[in-house]
Amino acid sequence: MRRAIPGTGRALPEDLTEAITRAGYYPSLVCDVVESAIADDEVVAHLVHQETTFDHETVRRHVTVLVVTPLRLVIAHADDHAESEDKLMATATTETVPLAAVRGVMLTHVVAQPDTFTPGTHGRDLTLTLGWGAVSRLDMIPAACGDPDCAADHGFEGTIASDDISLRISSAADGEDAVGRAMHFARVLSASIGGGTAH
Repeated sequence: MRRAIPGTGRALPEDLTEAITRAGYYPSLVCDVVESAIADDEVVAHLVHQETTFDHETVRRHVTVLVVTPLRLVIAHADDHAESEDKLMATATTETVPLAAVRGVMLTHVVAQPDTFTPGTHGRDLTLTLGWGAVSRLDMIPAACGDPDCAADHGFEGTIASDDISLRISSAADGEDAVGRAMHFARVLSASIGGGTAH
């Protein structure tokens, strides 16, 4: 079911509109920019994640909306923008990535008391990392050989990682349902790019 966005005549799926509204960060603005980026595509899956950060004495809110359509991954960010002390500002940015360009979907599970873990339940925290090559990180460390007494210079070795976006979802802060929604989104996206199911 789709619900019209007030003042636009356009519509998003009702569950996506409700998720954006529940996040509470200027929902009319966020719905509008997400709808514009999705255009007339079908929404296959979505994830809405709201964060609040503290910068010295300033509280900053931020919302990320991820949407999978049949051919694209749509990413929308909206956050507080300090123009001046007496003027309230927000910025909203969208990015569209072809599903064929998504290189990886990674889930990191943090599980308390793993010795009593029950399959099918959720861990305490979950980090969802998506990469499509817009941002690459090079991690370099000094190379070493197997001899612990060797003092020779073996140069450096490193790894290149692509993590264009990383979201941390906590069952304590966001609720266990939020962890479940993130896992579902990751599974759908992973299957959409031909990589099977995210682990």
